[in-house]
Amino acid sequence: MTIKGVILCGGEGRRLRPLTYYFQKTMIPIGSKQKPLLEYIVKLLRYHGIRDIVLLVGYKHEQIVNYFEDGSRFNVNIEYVQDTKDLKGTGGALLNAFRKGVFENVNDIVIYYGDILSTINLRDMVNYHKLNGADATLAVATKYQIPVGVVELEDSVVKRISEKPWLNIYVTIGILALNTGVRTYLEDIAKEKKEIDIMGDLINYP
Repeated sequence: MTIKGVILCGGEGRRLRPLTYYFQKTMIPIGSKQKPLLEYIVKLLRYHGIRDIVLLVGYKHEQIVNYFEDGSRFNVNIEYVQDTKDLKGTGGALLNAFRKGVFENVNDIVIYYGDILSTINLRDMVNYHKLNGADATLAVATKYQIPVGVVELEDSVVKRISEKPWLNIYVTIGILALNTGVRTYLEDIAKEKKEIDIMGDLINYP
């Protein structure tokens, strides 16, 4: 086995309250079929050939486990790793999974944040990641729309207002491929920090 998918689904979803008082964030039903958000992500991974999936769970994890069980209903194999209090943040959850041994004999993992939807071609991304022999390959979008109006001032005089403009910049979309050798980096970071962020700490690691 050379690759596994990893979905981050342990967060409390505080920005979605009061919905997340009742639902695990990734289990909120969406779309015309009212399926859980997480189901769409699992099916996307399967579509691109990733059938071994690890769910990093925490808050209201029972909802996820009861719905997906071992994954056979979705033609995938699902493992669960419960978050611990000692290792916090997305990077902490990932390091906890490493320490539990779920990535033994695995060369690469695809990390997918559990609160997003995308039409990205994961198969192409993984192939690109392997071709370049990278420790990490980060999926980005090429434009970002600011959710507020932007004001240009000159000597306290409003010269222009741009309503929700698009910026021509690269932004993360919560999807990345990692070589499992990054565990070494996570272990180093954990010596200094209790809360580790995959994007902010691991990707920025020297």
